[in-house]
Amino acid sequence: MFVARLELHQFRNYAEADVRLAPGVTIFQGANGQGKTNLVEAVEYLSRLGSHRVSTDAPLVQFGTEQAVIRAEVLAGRDDSRRLLLELEINPGRANRARINRAALPRTHDLLGALRTVVFSPEDLTVVKGDPAARRGFLDDLVISRWPRMLGVKQDYDKVVRQRNALLKSLLGTRPDAEAEFTIEIWDAQLVTLGSELLAARLDTLAELRAPAAASYAAIAPVNNQIDVSYRCGFELPDDPAELASTFAASLAERRREELARGLTLVGPHRDDLMLSIGELPARGYASHGESWSLALALRLGAFDLLRADGIEAVLILDDVFSELDATRRERLALAARQAEQVLVTAAVASDVPEQLSGARFEVQAGRITPSAGPATRPEQADVRASCRVRAP
Repeated sequence: MFVARLELHQFRNYAEADVRLAPGVTIFQGANGQGKTNLVEAVEYLSRLGSHRVSTDAPLVQFGTEQAVIRAEVLAGRDDSRRLLLELEINPGRANRARINRAALPRTHDLLGALRTVVFSPEDLTVVKGDPAARRGFLDDLVISRWPRMLGVKQDYDKVVRQRNALLKSLLGTRPDAEAEFTIEIWDAQLVTLGSELLAARLDTLAELRAPAAASYAAIAPVNNQIDVSYRCGFELPDDPAELASTFAASLAERRREELARGLTLVGPHRDDLMLSIGELPARGYASHGESWSLALALRLGAFDLLRADGIEAVLILDDVFSELDATRRERLALAARQAEQVLVTAAVASDVPEQLSGARFEVQAGRITPSAGPATRPEQADVRASCRVRAP
């Protein structure tokens, strides 16, 4: 799977952009703030309906306008001529709209699965060094990439947690009557049903991620190259997956009094964490800067390998990561990335990208995209039309 053409309308700093792409490596280079990351962010957003840079849609729409459009032509593979035209209208404050081959989709979420991406960016360092939410987000993104329907499960679960928390807070300082107890039990049942499904998907994915992530880390890190990833749950996980829901429900019952005293749901996937270790020590607090980067990279490359094992050929996006790595790690990442059918790279300095990732190059300056004069640019990628109005600070 690869993106053959990317069109943008009023997206970020692009009034209009039209870029032809091909399999293999494509490098967008230019100084910071010129719009190169905006291009790969558009591909990512079309893939997962989310961005690694922002949590809301408003920043994606060009300043002074009300709507942005991302359109991409996606081919099934080098040897598979099947094509899909994916379109997404981003309407902050209103419902977004999606189309496949010009046909409107009932829900925007129905676009998920048509294009898959694995994105590594400087923000991924928070997966290693940040709070548990970053690690949960990493794992949930991978779960949804494997099974797009899990996005609905995750959203429904989060909604139940919010509503259950609101109920618990309303009961602070009181003794629940029979009606309140009944309402809590209704929310408990939904929490257990949705949470158990999400937890099972996380555990299955993590079990299959361990080996490729460990192999990727060993390939990238020059020394001390053994890692482990484990799941930390708010209750003891049963040996039999069929008992997951009943164990979850029992844990909720055990902590009911504490939850009522604190006005908070204390058990469930929303409070779990991933435990990352390098050698015998936990990565968080002990890993060096280089080790943390290597581990973050290994998790993304492991995710890429896992999707490939599932029969999913994802587009690999490396957003401004080489400048943070030493020469050895750069070269090893480049060798690992070459297995992808399509790799999109952004870099502020051309020399940051190792020679092993040679391919088409585009210069991005003030939102204008031009093929590099270098010999690596493919003729079929020379058709580029872009214009911009720079966003106000």
